[in-house]
Amino acid sequence: MSRLESTVDRSRSKALQERAERYFPGGVNSPVRAFRAVGGAPPFVARAEGAWLTDADGNRYIDYFGSWGPMILGHAFAPVVEAIERAARNSASFGASTVAEAELAERVQACYPALEKMRFVSSGTEATMSAIRLARAATNRKMIVKFEGCYHGHADGLLVKAGSGVATFGIPGSAGVPEEIAQLTLALPYNDLEAVEAAFAVHRGAIAAVILEPVVGNAGCIAPAEGYLEGLRALTAREGALLIVDEVMTGFRVALGGACERYKIEPDLVTLGKIVGGGLPVGVFGGKLRFMDLLAPLGPVYQAGTLSGNPLAMAAGLATVSHLQEHAGTVYPHLEATAKAMFEGVAAEAAKAGVAMTLNRVGSMGTWFFTPGPVRNYAEAATSDTERFGRFHRAMLDRGVWLPPSQFEAAFVSAAHGEAEVRATIEAAREALRA
Repeated sequence: MSRLESTVDRSRSKALQERAERYFPGGVNSPVRAFRAVGGAPPFVARAEGAWLTDADGNRYIDYFGSWGPMILGHAFAPVVEAIERAARNSASFGASTVAEAELAERVQACYPALEKMRFVSSGTEATMSAIRLARAATNRKMIVKFEGCYHGHADGLLVKAGSGVATFGIPGSAGVPEEIAQLTLALPYNDLEAVEAAFAVHRGAIAAVILEPVVGNAGCIAPAEGYLEGLRALTAREGALLIVDEVMTGFRVALGGACERYKIEPDLVTLGKIVGGGLPVGVFGGKLRFMDLLAPLGPVYQAGTLSGNPLAMAAGLATVSHLQEHAGTVYPHLEATAKAMFEGVAAEAAKAGVAMTLNRVGSMGTWFFTPGPVRNYAEAATSDTERFGRFHRAMLDRGVWLPPSQFEAAFVSAAHGEAEVRATIEAAREALRA
């Protein structure tokens, strides 16, 4: 685990990156996969198992981004793989209803009672986009409140101060988003109830919904301040706006019932992501009956998707969610203990090395911010020394630990991580922080 940079052969990955750049912008199909923010070339993954990734050159890495969150049980988890194989034998897609859709919905609803009805889609972006359309229809209002550093997918109206990807590349929003659409989104500081109160006062009767990550993961991990979520619930209820809790990242991760369970939130609508599909392309949006029954074919709000509820994702989701339900008493304590040991162990090494660092952690997700802290919102996260983080990222990668390639992305621990991975990670950090 103490490999020097000069001994790490990634020549095959480098060649694959050069090939990819002939076909894809930047050589990637999602910007967060690029290493421009941290330097170096991204390894190309050949396979993964448990807590480990193996690249095209045969190098192995402890994985702390976990396909950006959903691999909570680890890679190639046997029951999930077997479920996908069984489903694939019957065809990868029908474009028609299947028994597995309702079976998975029952499992999800048992963990999320707020989802009185739901609809499966194919991505978190679709889920949040659809939830906002529904909120606008239900309230007959146009404006949306979001929070700086929170990412809710790449729909036009949500790419305003959207965290992670755009923050990583220093982009304030996105080209191609008409000003008329951007003006319908109010981006406010996270953890600041007074700012939300002021926005409702200025835009009386115009705000359809407040959407937030209950634990920010796309500006790095930032927990809600005491009373903040309760305050948002009270404000939206008073003003006739919907509260949309985006649990694409936190769902099933910070608790079996996600942040809604952990913080006792009573949302109007909830969005979930690919963890519900065991890592396959899935999104979910749902909530109170009176809102969900506005969707076609029952109501006037249109939303559709040929691959929504596709059989492979439903099978993988059933295997994942049922395992989490049936083993919650062991899985979640293990995640908590492992994440605590790993995140705090690395932070302790930073303190020994005299490196300014603030650790934020909620359950099995967390971030080491290279700033003295505290970090309670995006503005404070942005004070981090991103160059220092880049050096740390490269040094950790060269020692066999693959972190998210951005200071503004949360890292994740899976149930497959154990004491050996924790020890190896802390040892790598001890060397990397002095590199």
